[in-house]
Amino acid sequence: MKEVISSAQAPAAIGPYSAGILTDSLVFISGQLPVNPQDGSIPEGIEAQTAQSIANIKALLKEQGLDLSSVVKTTVFLQDIAHFSAMNEIYGREFAAPYPTRSAFQVAALPKGALVEIECIAVRK
Repeated sequence: MKEVISSAQAPAAIGPYSAGILTDSLVFISGQLPVNPQDGSIPEGIEAQTAQSIANIKALLKEQGLDLSSVVKTTVFLQDIAHFSAMNEIYGREFAAPYPTRSAFQVAALPKGALVEIECIAVRK
């Protein structure tokens, strides 16, 4: 089984990919830019952008009756690794123990000039 998932509360994909894919037991969420789905804006600052990226993930998970506690793996892409601590502060407020595994690294650039993009894998219980 492979089913595309989306949410009116998360931005639509901006290319030839799906915002999320549901399989029998896993949910794969594509990298979520900090785009406000209501008006397409990107907030200023790494803290606000991290919060928006996570809000978009939460919206996609909610479509499947899941929340952040279902997430087992995240990957965080940062425009500047110097933003790691500030991103981590917001991330730590949103995710609870036991925390998902995570990779975080700096990339050369992100679409739309974003400072952060977060993708994840969640487990359906």
